[in-house]
Amino acid sequence: MTDGDAASSAPPASTLAAARSGATQSPAGASGAGARSGVPVQSVAALLPDFPWDTLEPYAAVAAAHPDGIVDLSVGTPVDPVPATVRAALTAAADSPGYPRTGGTPVLRRAAADWLRRSHGVVVSPEAVLPVIGSKEFVAGLPSWLGAEAQDWVAYPELAYPTYEVGAILAGARSAATDRLDVLGPAPVRLIWVNSPSNPTGRVLSAERLRSVVDWARPRGAVVASDECYVDLGWDPDSAPVSILHPSVSGGSHEGLLAVHSLSKRSNLAGYRAGFVAGDPALVAELLEIRKHAGFMVPAPVQAAMVAALGDDEHVTEQRARYRARRGALWPAFRAVGFRIEHSTAGLYLWATAGEGCWDSVRRLAEVGILVAPGSFYGPAGSRHVRIALTATDERITAAVQRLALL
Repeated sequence: MTDGDAASSAPPASTLAAARSGATQSPAGASGAGARSGVPVQSVAALLPDFPWDTLEPYAAVAAAHPDGIVDLSVGTPVDPVPATVRAALTAAADSPGYPRTGGTPVLRRAAADWLRRSHGVVVSPEAVLPVIGSKEFVAGLPSWLGAEAQDWVAYPELAYPTYEVGAILAGARSAATDRLDVLGPAPVRLIWVNSPSNPTGRVLSAERLRSVVDWARPRGAVVASDECYVDLGWDPDSAPVSILHPSVSGGSHEGLLAVHSLSKRSNLAGYRAGFVAGDPALVAELLEIRKHAGFMVPAPVQAAMVAALGDDEHVTEQRARYRARRGALWPAFRAVGFRIEHSTAGLYLWATAGEGCWDSVRRLAEVGILVAPGSFYGPAGSRHVRIALTATDERITAAVQRLALL
């Protein structure tokens, strides 16, 4: 088959990295896939943390028992309609019996490059763009595709999307959750993740701060990957998100830099699994070769839908207005009942604390029918915070505001 394409020397280890020592071995006499006489069999799944949202289910059940139903603010999944122009493009391309291009159609790659230039002042060649099947699979796979090994480190923010760490574990690499690169010392660092605007905090890193990461990484041969899924959702004009590929950060060269983009949030395409990566042409070309062999292909109808979404700025403006209104309703409502909102200058979340353990806040809110995510999902530093998503319908947002008054 074809796919259609002719301060210390050792950084702080993740608390989950220690799980590697508990890898299972095949019992004597075992047979079947993976079992070999005298050869230990390692369970990869056993190395991974519990899936966070599974641990939230008991609180979801409590919130769902509310007479008026649950207000789910725990996951940033879109609830508003897919733009009509995007649905039309998907439908028009539905008769696509052949394998799609792993590297994306020339029209899609051009559309992504044009959008980066138009919306974010970034100039890339279409050949330096690669579509991905939603950004999460790319985040999880990148350390492996970069060849990270047991002696290599993957660094990511102290408060971070859990999949950065999962990617390091899957590659068999070491992981460091830190906002200070100086603690990495001379250790071999293969990949540094930055995430601005941040999930979960909504913090925006300045161009100067991002440039300092680039300047640290380049002499050491580390790749900097910037998760920019929320880059279109800045709320403070004095703290506008900037891409890692912008000249003020990159110095005019994209060497060693990758920017990861998703259409899930800006265009309500989470169900389509539509994203792309852009940056260093050599890195993108290498990733394309790997993905060709592995069969990572964005379906052709989804590629057509992406072209429509990237070419239409109007629906993004409309969606931003929805989220801005929901943010404007939830922020004062949570503050009125004792929550302090921190950062949250961009993105789809409020990062809030009531001065108590995060699970205590989760429990209290669940009792009035509101489900939020505990900050500990994103690292120990979040143990006294909760993440509140703006992704609920206007009716559910109004219900949340009314219920908060009961706390």
